[in-house]
Amino acid sequence: MQLKLKILDIQENQDIVFINFNDALKERIDPGEKVVIKKSDYFFSSSAVLTNDLVKIGYIGISSEKAKRLNSKDNDTLDVYPDGNIELSHILKRKIEGKILTKEEIVKLVGGIITGNIDSVLISSFLTSTQILGTSTKEVEHLTRAMAETGTMIKFEKSPVMDVHSIGGVPGNKTALLTVPIVASSGLTIPKTSSRAITSPAGTADVVEVLSPVDFGADRLKEIVNSTGGCLAWSGVLNLTPADDKIVEVERKLLIDPEPIILASVLSKKYAMGADFLLIDIPMGDGAKVTNWESARKLASNFTELGSALGIHVEVAITYGGQPIGNAVGPALEAREALLALQGKLTGSLTEKAIGLSGILLELGKKAEVGKGKDLAREILESGKALEKFKEIIKAQGGNPNIKPEEIPLGKYKENISSDDSGYITKIDNSLIVKVAKILGTPFDKGSGLILNYKVGDRVEKNDVIVELYAESEERLLLAKKFLDYNKIFQTEGMILKRFPGLKVI
Repeated sequence: MQLKLKILDIQENQDIVFINFNDALKERIDPGEKVVIKKSDYFFSSSAVLTNDLVKIGYIGISSEKAKRLNSKDNDTLDVYPDGNIELSHILKRKIEGKILTKEEIVKLVGGIITGNIDSVLISSFLTSTQILGTSTKEVEHLTRAMAETGTMIKFEKSPVMDVHSIGGVPGNKTALLTVPIVASSGLTIPKTSSRAITSPAGTADVVEVLSPVDFGADRLKEIVNSTGGCLAWSGVLNLTPADDKIVEVERKLLIDPEPIILASVLSKKYAMGADFLLIDIPMGDGAKVTNWESARKLASNFTELGSALGIHVEVAITYGGQPIGNAVGPALEAREALLALQGKLTGSLTEKAIGLSGILLELGKKAEVGKGKDLAREILESGKALEKFKEIIKAQGGNPNIKPEEIPLGKYKENISSDDSGYITKIDNSLIVKVAKILGTPFDKGSGLILNYKVGDRVEKNDVIVELYAESEERLLLAKKFLDYNKIFQTEGMILKRFPGLKVI
C-alpha cells in the first residue's frame, strides 16, 4: 500500500514506525510485525506500532532520522508492505542451534541488520548465542569483511597507515590522546577512529568531544588526516560498519561483549580505514575484560590471525589493567588529565602506557629501530612536539587548540570521599569504579566522573580524601555517595573486608 509520510518528533532505537489501525487491518499487519518502507531504490524494515490517534488513516509516522535516510519530507508518498523475508530467521535459528554459518549466510545476516529486517530482539539472540557457543575462525573473517564492505571504505594518500585500539575494560584509558599525536609527530599517518562508550565510563570519542567535534564525513576526515597526519574521530558518522552500530546498541543494553564480536567490530573498522599496521592493546587484570594470561594470549592470537587473513599486520600489547589508567575517570576529567600529561605537568601510568604503545608503532612504521621506539616516543612527548601536534589536530577538527586544562568545565556538584582506614592500598576495584561513574552520569554528562587520589601501593591515612566525585546533578551525586557507603573502591592492607553480626544470645 501507499501511505503519506508524517515525521514524528521522537527518538527511538528499536526500529519502529506508526501505522493507523485501519490501514494495518487492510494489509493484515499485526502489532510488532515487520514492514518494509520504500522510496525509489532505498528501503528499510521496521516493526509496526498500531495507533488510532498518533497518525491518521493513509499516513505512516516515522522519526526524523528515518525520514532523512529516505530523503523525504512530510506528505511524501511511501510504499509500505509486510516484510515476507523469513530466510533471515532461519539463518539465526541455525546459529542458535550451534551450526556454522556460510559466507553467504553471514552476508545476508549483516545486510538484514543494516536494513532493519533483523531487529534488536533478533540481534540479541545472535549475540547471546555467539557469547555462549562462540564462532569458527572463518565465520569471524566473513563477518568482519561483510561488516566493512557494506559500509564506507576509506583510502588515505600516504602510507603506511598506522592505528591503535584498546579493547577496553579498564577505566580511564585515554592513552589515544597521547599516542596519536606522538606517532603523527614522527611523520606517520594515524587516523584514529573510535566508538563511544559501550560498557565503560568514557570512550575515546566521548573524551575528545570535550575538546573538539568528533563527527566527520569521510571526505572531511581525509582532509584532516592529510593535513595533520592524524585524527581523533568518532566512527559512527563515517558509516564505516553500519551493522556494528546497531550491534553495539544492543550490546550496551545486554552488558555483554562476546569475543568474536570484539574481533569483528574492531578489525572491520580498521579494514575499512585501510590500516596497514595495527596495534591492539589488551588490558589484563582483575575487573578488566581479560583477567588472566591464558585468555590474553588466546585473544592476542585470534587478533593476529584475523588481521593476517585481512591483510593487516596486527601486533598485540598485553598491558596492566588491574587499576585505572591515570587518576581521572569520566570524559571531561580524562580530557583534562590528558592535556596535563601532554604539557609535561603529569607523569605516571598514563604517560608510561602511552609511551610504550607509541614506541611499538614507531618501530612498526620504521621510524625507530626495534627496541628504540620507546626512547623516541618519550623524546617526542617531553620535547613538546606531541602537544603541538595535538593542538594542530584539535584545531583541524574545529576545537580550541589553546584551551587550558583548568578551563574544561566539570560537574558543578562535588563531594570528597575520605578513607575509613590507614594502610597501603593493595587493590582497586575497577568494576565498582565503572558503576560509580555511571551513577554519576558518565558518559552522557561530560562533566561527571571521579578522581582517584591514590593508587595501588600508595599509603593512605585515615580521613585522607581518596576519591573526588563530580556530577552535573545533585541527585546523581547523592546516589553515588550512598552507593559508596556500602561499596569500597579501595582495599587497604589489614582492612576488615566484611563484618557479619552475630545472633542474639538467648
